Amino acid sequence: MTRRREGKARPWHRPVLLWAWATATVTAYFLVPLRDLGPQRPVLSWLVLIAGLTLVAAGLLVQILDVLADRTGTRPGWIITGLMCLTVLLFSSAYYVLAQRTHEFSGLRTRLDALYFTVVTLTTIGYGDISPRGQTARALTLLQIVYGLIFLTAGATALTRQIRVNLMRRARPASSDEGSPDERSNG
Repeated sequence: MTRRREGKARPWHRPVLLWAWATATVTAYFLVPLRDLGPQRPVLSWLVLIAGLTLVAAGLLVQILDVLADRTGTRPGWIITGLMCLTVLLFSSAYYVLAQRTHEFSGLRTRLDALYFTVVTLTTIGYGDISPRGQTARALTLLQIVYGLIFLTAGATALTRQIRVNLMRRARPASSDEGSPDERSNG
């Protein structure tokens, strides 16, 4: 089933799938046990984070290339949005795990605190109620800032470009492909 707009069928399932995926990942963020990571296994913790960020970066780069190449049949907007959300959850998980070590963070005790800190850092608001105190926490925060500047900014730019291109395509009159009315009558 699709929605109709200007004579074209518009799939309704993409936004529903994005919301379902976002709901599932946020639910997993709050439910997945992270006890096996953290101070007991710092190397494993860093490997999991770096592997996750590398996979997300690779996914973002593929989608950005799809936008730049203007490949038809792809839907990078949905995937870029999902990967950006996944990035936030990866950093939130890392902050939460790191906060289990004493003196790394001030004010970060729960997963919601970690999610809040990630979003506040990403948006550069910086209220100051949660702050990195230890060197590892500061390094992780710097990693998030640099990662956000490089990959999330590139993803957001590609997403904006894709939206602009799609809006321009929709704004073109349907007859533009067939020529102007004068050209059709003379042909």
